Amino acid sequence: MDFTVLAKGIALAGCGIGAGCALIAGIGPGIGEGRAVASALDAIGRQPECKGDVTSTMLLGCAIAETTGIYGFVTGLLLIFVAPNTFMGLLG
Repeated sequence: MDFTVLAKGIALAGCGIGAGCALIAGIGPGIGEGRAVASALDAIGRQPECKGDVTSTMLLGCAIAETTGIYGFVTGLLLIFVAPNTFMGLLG
């Protein structure tokens, strides 16, 4: 029995499942950034004179939070397009 075909199937399935899990990482930053903007708008509504400070801090926080989604997206793309070719080359 040729186990190379089975090994290739398992490797491709692992890449697909891993890519799906990695792309789920885009949900967290979206929720977090929405809550941050809502809190910033609430703070500005209470004290309009602190608009500049709150806005700059909110934008910095959103930029840092967005990197999590970008890392997940890049990892998913690598698992979809790069990893299968690498595994197929290693398995023969």
